[in-house]
Amino acid sequence: MPLIKPVLQDEALLADRIAAPRDQNTLCLWWLGQSGFLVACNGQHLVFDPYLSDSLTAKYDATDKPHVRMTELVIAPEKLDFVDVVTSSHNHTDHLDAATLVPLFTANETLQMVIPEANRAFVAERLGRPQSTFIGLNDGQTVQVGGFLFTGIAAAHDELETDNAGRHKFLGYVVQCGRFTLYHSGDCVLYDGLKERLQRFDIDVALLPINGSVPARRVAGNFNGREAAQLAKAIGARVAIPCHYELFSFNTASPDEFIAECKAIGQPYVVLRAGERWCSALLGEAPERG
Repeated sequence: MPLIKPVLQDEALLADRIAAPRDQNTLCLWWLGQSGFLVACNGQHLVFDPYLSDSLTAKYDATDKPHVRMTELVIAPEKLDFVDVVTSSHNHTDHLDAATLVPLFTANETLQMVIPEANRAFVAERLGRPQSTFIGLNDGQTVQVGGFLFTGIAAAHDELETDNAGRHKFLGYVVQCGRFTLYHSGDCVLYDGLKERLQRFDIDVALLPINGSVPARRVAGNFNGREAAQLAKAIGARVAIPCHYELFSFNTASPDEFIAECKAIGQPYVVLRAGERWCSALLGEAPERG
């Protein structure tokens, strides 16, 4: 089957970034595929968990778990030469990809990277950079990185997992920038206490995976569409945006369940296509995209 074509790709996405609103009352983001998002806020740029290569397709070629790409690459990482901060929520390659992050560091001399503190040694080894390069967080810890205020939120993928010092290996991030607050869950399933951890934040945008938990895939699971919608509603998110689908054919899901549940419970949402932009002017309007 032909690959899905991103809405905006390469130079078109770069041009759209320039054309997007830049005032302090507007936040814009672009879905880069999988769990990757480019966020523009107050003149600074953050990239959540980018996977912008074919490293996993190459790694699993000719195995019994091929990672067949469904969507064309949105943009080469070296073209993102304006990024201030990048994150990795955990050590799985689609969230910590050397083939993406090494070129991103090369293109951005002052790039800062936020990671789970528990993963510092692993991240340094994979990326070939000193451990001191990275800004580590644990559950409940907060740090200012450029124009972004990060708070770590423990994530269960499939379980809450800590190192010998009790630091969480899987994190989501609540990020505050200007008047906006985003929650990027990383890879996560529901667990007792997650909603309560998030309800103390006034979350504008919740970025949530929807590919679910299917043991036959032999990979750790995530929220399904219904769970993602319900979590967004429970934490009072002004808009929910799904992710982690339409990249690998063995590990994807239709957003239809997410859309249906959002409609049923009155949760504002937007479903993006790869490379598509969303801006905060749409907050509260719950546009129906499919």
